[in-house]
Amino acid sequence: MKSSRLLLPVLLLLIGLCVAGTSFAAGGPLGIDDRAAYDDSGIWARSNQQALMYGLLAGEVGLALWDGSETRLGKTAWQSIDTTAVAGVSALVMKKAFSRVRPHETADPNQWFKGGGNESFPSGEVTLTSSVVTPFILEYGPDHPAVYALELLPVYDAIARVKTWGHWQTDVLAGLALGSGVGYLMHEREMPLTLSVLPHGFAVGLSKRW
Repeated sequence: MKSSRLLLPVLLLLIGLCVAGTSFAAGGPLGIDDRAAYDDSGIWARSNQQALMYGLLAGEVGLALWDGSETRLGKTAWQSIDTTAVAGVSALVMKKAFSRVRPHETADPNQWFKGGGNESFPSGEVTLTSSVVTPFILEYGPDHPAVYALELLPVYDAIARVKTWGHWQTDVLAGLALGSGVGYLMHEREMPLTLSVLPHGFAVGLSKRW
């Protein structure tokens, strides 16, 4: 468990280096925000980003409903759903509050509190991808180190969102921190938050009924 907790700072630094490049005096709250060279092709294509997002959502919901919460895997899936919901709402509130202008609309990363649908900070999609994978990493990473490779998904999404001018570097760093932080809190709960307000039948799982 300790090794998984130590992984986050390393990954934050890794993503910062990857998406910021050499523009450490560009701007933004950390001085690393700069509009990267635009690239919406190959693996960075917007369609691939969306496929990842919807695939992760479908996977966590499907696994939770199928396995219920009475198995280790099913319980972790429900914790993943909890994280996605709580972190997603938090990201939405922050987007409205900070109303930062996206890179595709300005080259100035210091445009905050502009209202009018500006919702760059934090990255909702990076929040989502890190939300889905964090409970699984915390649960299975110490026993199966290969599971840590799941962190490559939010890393990929963070880089892709910057390359397609959807977000600034600090937007995706904030999204990763938010999703991972809420994921840790939800993983620490004995009873998944979602199941505490749903009928008990959801805890059983479709696989048990069939």
